[in-house]
Amino acid sequence: MPQTYSHLLVHLVFGTKERRPWITAEVQTELHPYLGGIAKNIDAAAIATGGIADHVHLLIRYPPRLAVSEIARTLKSNSSKWIHERWPGVLFQWQDGYAAFSVSESNRDKVIAYINNQQEHHRTKPFSEELAELLERHGVPYDSRFLGD
Repeated sequence: MPQTYSHLLVHLVFGTKERRPWITAEVQTELHPYLGGIAKNIDAAAIATGGIADHVHLLIRYPPRLAVSEIARTLKSNSSKWIHERWPGVLFQWQDGYAAFSVSESNRDKVIAYINNQQEHHRTKPFSEELAELLERHGVPYDSRFLGD
């Protein structure tokens, strides 16, 4: 086949260091579009971006030449640098790791709705519980001691 065809979707989740509630409503209004811009700069697309004060969710469509780890690293490092430039003196860091889940086109709208509904979702459920459920739903083994970092 002379062409490469792909439709790769990943649901990325990563939080602030020590789950500090740094991402205020004001920050979210700028951070979420900024993350979308970072994705665009690496030839990916942020289809949905959401989250609350201590973490973000993104649904990303990406080209096959990119590794998911590279996408996560680029999003986190570039946005962290931008946050420090935009709000000087703020002690902000992302957590070291991330969670990534493959998404089929048939589940795309469901994942978008889930990401867009983060504020309401977290009125009753802490992030550590949400992450545990996502990991279990996708069959990812984990150590619960590290869900709170």
